Amino acid sequence: MSALALKGPYWVTARQYRRTLWPAAAAVGVSLVVIGGLRIWDLTKDTELPDRWGRGYDLLRAAMQQFSQGMLVLPLLVGAFVAGPLIAREFESGTYRLSLTQSVTPTAWLRAKLLTATAASLATTLALTAVYLIGWQRVSGTYGLHWAQRGPYEATGTVLTSYVLLAVAVGALVGQLVRRTLVAMAATGGAVGLVLLVLGSFRWDFLPTWTITGPAHQNVHALQQPGSGLPVEQGLITTDGRRLPEYYCYGSDVPGGGCRPDEAISAQYLDYHPFAHFWPTQLIETGIVLALAALAALAAFRVLRTRHP
Repeated sequence: MSALALKGPYWVTARQYRRTLWPAAAAVGVSLVVIGGLRIWDLTKDTELPDRWGRGYDLLRAAMQQFSQGMLVLPLLVGAFVAGPLIAREFESGTYRLSLTQSVTPTAWLRAKLLTATAASLATTLALTAVYLIGWQRVSGTYGLHWAQRGPYEATGTVLTSYVLLAVAVGALVGQLVRRTLVAMAATGGAVGLVLLVLGSFRWDFLPTWTITGPAHQNVHALQQPGSGLPVEQGLITTDGRRLPEYYCYGSDVPGGGCRPDEAISAQYLDYHPFAHFWPTQLIETGIVLALAALAALAAFRVLRTRHP
């Protein structure tokens, strides 16, 4: 047991911020009670009521939708904590000087803080993901909980963990550069949120879409992606091979191959991402985010060595 006990700056960091661990543990406990309770309730069956009425299914869906949004902001909260209370406040109040007088190098001081924060953040993230998957097994694919939507996409794969690591690294860098608690928290939350927003907007461009075509004598929305695929684009194909947007014949059938006299329509098309693209997209995005996290961590240590050689 003594080998597993925290020592030196690791023990000091854990001791300083032990109260922060309680809200994280409480979040995991509350989510487990709520999701687990609703899942058990949903398993019960009242034969006198039709379908799912009288069971916890609808409440479970509502809880999972809120849970999804909460998982999406988890990296922002981690980054804000690391940048503000963990790093910037030490510089703002000057207490870092006390640590550096205890035979601890600046590099060892920062490494202890980051490794302690990383361990706590990863443990919390993995625990919340495990609770999320308990509810996800029941509600996946329903309205608002499609596998490709924001929230469920992050919470059911590897990207959420990578974003948490990025948040820790960015928080360490911004905390040193800004050295003001509130400003560092806001800047880190904004930076991590921006990365989430940008990569989330382009993640479905990582892999080429699959395409299905059909006859042009039906409504333009006649084609449906197979399985639970993610539709990307739908429209019409002219006789000379050009693609036209779906609104070209909006509200009209395409009898005889044309809804307007100036264009001859030969077919319809639908571009989509199948569920088979989920894990490849997750791994590509995870790799990009981890690379950004490594760069931010490297920059954080370089800034520290520059200011405290």
